[in-house]
Amino acid sequence: MAEDEMVEIVPNLRMDSLNFICGDYGPFYPQLAAQVPIWLALALKKRGKCTIRLPQWMSIENLTQVLEAERDSHAFQPLPFHYVEISRLLFDLAREDIPDMYMVRSLIEDIRDVRFHKVETNLEKFTASTVTWKNMSAMEVNVIRAFAGRALQAFYKHDNEQQTPDTDRTLDKQPQIPTDRPKRNLKPR
Repeated sequence: MAEDEMVEIVPNLRMDSLNFICGDYGPFYPQLAAQVPIWLALALKKRGKCTIRLPQWMSIENLTQVLEAERDSHAFQPLPFHYVEISRLLFDLAREDIPDMYMVRSLIEDIRDVRFHKVETNLEKFTASTVTWKNMSAMEVNVIRAFAGRALQAFYKHDNEQQTPDTDRTLDKQPQIPTDRPKRNLKPR
C-alpha cells in the first residue's frame, strides 16, 4: 500500500501515456516533473528513465522540525501513514536521488525511535477512555494492534460482567441431573 503513494519524478526522455488498471500516467516529457505512484517511479528509475524527487516531508528541514516537535510533545506529529516504508523504498532503490541521504535516514530513524517510545509509554497508561491517538503511522499501529485488541476485549468483558453473566461460568455451574440408567459399553464387539 505504501507504493501507491504519489511521488514526483523528472523523466529524462519522452514517453507516451502509460495505461494501467489503476489509472493513466503521463505523457512524460524530458525535464518536466510528473506525479506517479512510487511503484511506477521505482520501475522507471530501475530502467534509468527518470529521477525521483524527494517528497517535501523528507526534507532535512522538515524532518528536523518533526523530530523536535515529537520530542517536545506527547502527540504524534503528522507524517504519511507509511512514512517508514516509503523512506525505506527510496533509501534502497533511489539513494542517488536523495541529497544527504545519511542525514535523512538518521532523522527518520530518530523520529521512529521517539514515536516507539511514545507508544510504549502510552501503553503503560492505557485505559479504556484514552483510545484516541492521532497521526499514528502503519508501523505504530502494527506495534499496538495485538495489545490494544486484547485490552479492549478485557475492558468490554469487565464492563459487561456486572450486567450479564459470563456464559462460560454459567455453563460450568449448571446442575447435573442424576440418571439411574446404566452406562452403555461403547466398545466394539
